Amino acid sequence: MVGEPPMAYLTRWRMTLAARLLRDSDIPLTTVAAQTGYSTEFAFAKAFKREYGIAPGARRRQVRTA
Repeated sequence: MVGEPPMAYLTRWRMTLAARLLRDSDIPLTTVAAQTGYSTEFAFAKAFKREYGIAPGARRRQVRTA
């Protein structure tokens, strides 16, 4: 119904939420990972980098300086 496989949609939704949390808050990456459904910071960071091409910490710094 949304034009993409369920897991792709879920991943995209999680990464959109994670990017928003990184931009708008100072919560630790471990907390961002947990709030977006990842059991470990490592799994979250790997998925985030696959989606955005940049590590979550680097993305946070990037959007804060822009």
